[in-house]
Amino acid sequence: MECTVSWTGALGTRSGMGFVAETGSGHTLVMDGAPDAAQPENGGQNLAPRPLETVLAGTGGCSAFDVVLILKRGRHDVRGCSVKLTAERADVDPKVFTRINMHFTVTGKSIPAVAVERAIAMSHEKYCSASIMLGKTAEISTSFELIES
Repeated sequence: MECTVSWTGALGTRSGMGFVAETGSGHTLVMDGAPDAAQPENGGQNLAPRPLETVLAGTGGCSAFDVVLILKRGRHDVRGCSVKLTAERADVDPKVFTRINMHFTVTGKSIPAVAVERAIAMSHEKYCSASIMLGKTAEISTSFELIES
């Protein structure tokens, strides 16, 4: 796996904190920093997600992917899955994630709650590389709701 991240600056200038990532699979991802009122040249323009927001989003995508796949392999009629991640970070550098809650909403027909619980556990214990890595610095908790459709 590979990725190249390049500084783009702000609107083509060499100030600001805009970046573009080009992934090995041929996709791009734009990232930006938060504006800095004290030193505008060192801040972003709030035009894209922050780099750590993309880490959090990637973790949610990784785990939701696992949950859907595990449920489908179990022949469950899963029709939707979303996960809301809420994270806290350390107050001092490096400002790593210290707590993450992942709340899954799974929609389907006659899916037993125990199957959803098992799929989430399997993702976090065995399959989701992202959440397993983040679990080295963060306390990760999960919850879910099951919606019949």
